[in-house]
Order: sequence, then structure tokens, then C-alpha cells
Amino acid sequence: MNSIFKALNDPTRREILELLQERDLTAGEIAEHFSISKPSISHHLDLLKQAGLVVAMKEGQFIYYSLNTSVMDDILQWLIRFTRTQKKKL
Repeated sequence: MNSIFKALNDPTRREILELLQERDLTAGEIAEHFSISKPSISHHLDLLKQAGLVVAMKEGQFIYYSLNTSVMDDILQWLIRFTRTQKKKL
């Protein structure tokens, strides 16, 4: 879970996740939305993959990135349980 929060801590990575909500994208398509280098985008994508937040699928010469919705669902369920536990303590 720690790697997930580390990945979500960066605004660029959060913005990448928002882009992937709309549709699957290649690294190049993702990079077009930012004014940082393509190697930096690759680094962000690698951290998101390590955290399990995105998956990469190779199609021909391109790699498409998409949200790993099952991990996102797990995070949301954990946050809901966490919030409920905290409310009960109050």
C-alpha cells in the first residue's frame, strides 16, 4: 500500500491517472499533455506500474497504458473502511 501512496503523492502522476480515465494511451500520447521530457514521463509511468495503478499492454510497436481499476477499487474500499473506523473512534 505504501508504494500506492507514494505514486499518488505526485501531481504529474495523478494527472496521468486522470488522463487514463478517459481512454488507454501510449507513453507518447501521455507526454503530449506535459511540458516535461519523455524519459520523465516514462519514470512516472514506471512508478505507477510498480504501484499496480496502471497496466501496460503491447500492441504492435506501441505500449498502451490503462488504469488498473481493481487496484483503484481496493484503495477506495480501504479508504471507506478507514474513514468509518475513524468516525467510530470520535
